[in-house]
Amino acid sequence: MKHFRWTICGLLFAATTINYIDRAVLGVLEPELKKVIQWTDTEYGDINAAFSFAYALGFLLVGRFIDRVGVRFGYAASLVFWSLAAAAHAMAATPLGFGIARFLLGLGEAGNFPAAVKTTAEWFPQRERAFATGIFNAGSNVGAFLAPLLVPWLAVAYGWQAAFLVTGIAGLLWVAFWLPIYREPENHPRVTPAELAHIRSDGDENNTRVSWLPLLSHRQTWAFAMGKFLTDPVWWFYLFWSGKFFAERFGVSIKTIGAPLITIYVLADIGSVAGGWFSSFLLKRGWTANAARKLTMLLCALCVLPVAYAPVTDNLWTAVLLISLAAAAHQGFSANLFTLTSDLFPRRAVGSVVGIGGMAGAIGGILMQAASGRIKEATGSYLTMFIIAGLVYFLGLAAVHLLAPKLERAEV
Repeated sequence: MKHFRWTICGLLFAATTINYIDRAVLGVLEPELKKVIQWTDTEYGDINAAFSFAYALGFLLVGRFIDRVGVRFGYAASLVFWSLAAAAHAMAATPLGFGIARFLLGLGEAGNFPAAVKTTAEWFPQRERAFATGIFNAGSNVGAFLAPLLVPWLAVAYGWQAAFLVTGIAGLLWVAFWLPIYREPENHPRVTPAELAHIRSDGDENNTRVSWLPLLSHRQTWAFAMGKFLTDPVWWFYLFWSGKFFAERFGVSIKTIGAPLITIYVLADIGSVAGGWFSSFLLKRGWTANAARKLTMLLCALCVLPVAYAPVTDNLWTAVLLISLAAAAHQGFSANLFTLTSDLFPRRAVGSVVGIGGMAGAIGGILMQAASGRIKEATGSYLTMFIIAGLVYFLGLAAVHLLAPKLERAEV
């Protein structure tokens, strides 16, 4: 049996990497841009809230769009849109200008995860999906650690505008590979009959389109949505506020910010793959999907708890390692949460369900980003936000378990 499906997974990994490079650039440049643009903590929080609001709006539209047109053209359209929006940051000169650019970026980037999860459901049997999801989801960490590796150099050598322009071009290059390579497994010349039989080993599904609104009547939809609403904002808090936190708490500059941020996202990368691998390992050993996914998510939630100590310690690298552990656990949790959509729904509905959940996560992000700036200005501390970050995963897992106690497949 050939293994072309893993080539497709590699393309998903690359797209997710680009997605997170583009959204991470602002967080890396924040200490420098604050001097140039002179925004307040509240304005910076609102700029990121604009991204989250557009991300929510995009999920409302894009998941359904991808289910209708398919991932080949839907994914390509998303990449083109968000790449142009990422480059547009270079033209911003005020907080309002950055807010508009972030809004457009969020609108386009909302297409990544609905398309990637739907592609995984189309190309992998259930027992491999969590591992494949963990691999492509690891691209979020690779993107997040490439940003502090590349962006400071580009900003110092060519100006901060160059960092946005160069990273924006990467998505257009990805589209040039995606469109010639991607086809559905049944129509792909590189997929052998043996590999196709493996991909479809869970049984055939009808391809009748699923209306968006009826999905809201299923508890399974709300299980995924609540998990995303509670945990996605924490990841964005790390992405957008870590550089600012290290600069203010420990005096880290744009020239030295790379090492702490790279450490966080390298370890998060390991957590993403490990979390997906562990539940897949348990499934292959005869565990039910319900037990395998939820045990893995519980272990990840336990690993997040110590992050509440990060703003209290006086040692930079203690804080870095605590945030790194939490970020790794988040990604392991997220890989399994995404995989629940293909456990609970037929392939034809996955894009729409991921869109609904992504919208819920973005709404949570709006609240957390807007609150972060205001709490920081009011208290002068990050402690409240890190305490919230340490606790919400237990609430997310509890919501999933209460709404889908046995992971029963939805009758769509």
